Amino acid sequence: MAKQFKATERKAVQTAICERLIEGDSLRTICAADNMPAMSTVFRWLAEDSDEALAFSEQYARAREAQADAIFDEIIEIADDGRNDYVEKLRQDGEKDTAFDAEHVQRSRLRVDARKWVSSKLAPKKYGDDIRLRHANADGGRLRRDYTDEEMFVRLASLSAAAQKFSAGES
Repeated sequence: MAKQFKATERKAVQTAICERLIEGDSLRTICAADNMPAMSTVFRWLAEDSDEALAFSEQYARAREAQADAIFDEIIEIADDGRNDYVEKLRQDGEKDTAFDAEHVQRSRLRVDARKWVSSKLAPKKYGDDIRLRHANADGGRLRRDYTDEEMFVRLASLSAAAQKFSAGES
C-alpha cells in the first residue's frame, strides 16, 4: 500500500521529489523508495485544484526542465566512457586476446539516444530540434519586402506564365 502523507509532510516530500528530479532520477525510481509516495499520488497532487497544488506544479515543471540538464550531462559521460568497449578473452592456447565489444558500444549508443530523446522532450527549446521555418533568399539573406506595385505585377505575371507552361507539360 502506498505511504500516506499528512498535509504538513506533503510540502517537504514534494520538495524532495523535485530535488531528486533535478539530480536526474526518474519519477519511477524516486517513487520506488520506501519514504516516497506512489507515482499515482504525485500525479494526483499535480492535478489538484488548489494554491498548494499550483505551487507544486510550477516547482515540478521547473525541476523537469532542470532534469534535462542532468540527463544531458549523462550523455557526455556515457559517450566519453570507453572502459568496457574492449574485453579480454582467453584463447584456447591460454593467451589473452583483446576484442571489441560491439554489444557494449551499442548499449552505450542506445543509452545516449534515449537520453537525447528525453532531454528534447523535457526542454524542447534547449535540446529539441529547431524546426522553425526561416525565410531567406538564395544567399541566405533577408527577403526583400519593399517591392513596388509594378515589380509585384511583373513577378506575379512571370510566375503565372511559368505555372501555365508547367501545367501544359512544357518545361
